[in-house]
Amino acid sequence: MHGGAVSLAKQFNGLSQKPDVLLATSMLDLTTFLALTRDNSIGIPTAIYLHENQIIYPWSPQDRDVKKKRDNHYGFINYTSALAADKVFFNSEYHHDSFLGALRNFLKQFPDKRGQDNIELIKKKSEVLHLGMDLNRFDEFQESEKEKNSDPVILWNHRWEYDKRPKTFFKHLFRLKEQGIAFKLVVLGEQNDVNPPVFDEAKEKLSDEILHWGYAENFETYARWLWRADILPVTSNQDFFGGSVVEAMYCNCHPILPNRLAYPGHFPEEIRREYLYEEGELEIRLETAIEHFMNLRQVDYQSLIKKYDWGDVIGKYDKALAKL
Repeated sequence: MHGGAVSLAKQFNGLSQKPDVLLATSMLDLTTFLALTRDNSIGIPTAIYLHENQIIYPWSPQDRDVKKKRDNHYGFINYTSALAADKVFFNSEYHHDSFLGALRNFLKQFPDKRGQDNIELIKKKSEVLHLGMDLNRFDEFQESEKEKNSDPVILWNHRWEYDKRPKTFFKHLFRLKEQGIAFKLVVLGEQNDVNPPVFDEAKEKLSDEILHWGYAENFETYARWLWRADILPVTSNQDFFGGSVVEAMYCNCHPILPNRLAYPGHFPEEIRREYLYEEGELEIRLETAIEHFMNLRQVDYQSLIKKYDWGDVIGKYDKALAKL
């Protein structure tokens, strides 16, 4: 987030053609980029797509930026980038509301010139533009007759990081095993150099239940495991959209999601209770899903989130960018 604008500005200044629009993600310091490209970017409309933001992102207490008290600057980059852009797109209603809502307290921490009036300026040029995903590419890896275990398959398909609350996830699985409740487990997801230690504990304690453990070596492997999975219990403390949840649901995996973050936005209000749990309800919801997993295999979850496939949303992107 600090150096990317410098590198990209250098590449942009070397272009022989002038684009019609600049679309940046929330990982770019747009203000620095525009300053370094001012001779070439002047007059080009700019938009920033906030896939996530650093103001309300739940930092790990072990993060070196938190320890050195420099984490606020990343949020400030998101703030000034949104202020500099002609248009601000958010990937979900939750993200739109939470970012604008958190800006007030974020700006209050500064000693003067807090710029509270800038929040309204950002709000006026903001719009929700749901994430487009290549969901149709999962289709070719669906077996005509699903290869299903006699036991329900529980899925983890997120990053192995603090904000996904893996300790809470595995705590419930440890309890299921202690109670003698049969299940199988597929653990996918991107790993980093410092994974939460509960993953090592879980690999040992749940060795008899594990069908797959670790990052899938290619998309086909990832897709096939999603089609085999039955239940997706989610414990995340951060999701501005929930791409991995949408992918699992597209492969007809039953979601059990917290009634917060971006998850409620994936369902019509009248059926949210079927898939969303309140704090303290996860254990009973998980046990119920395991008990009735054969019935859950007959449910069409895909129909709820097909709307996020690029084939359905690309027209909205074209319209929004053409208007810009």
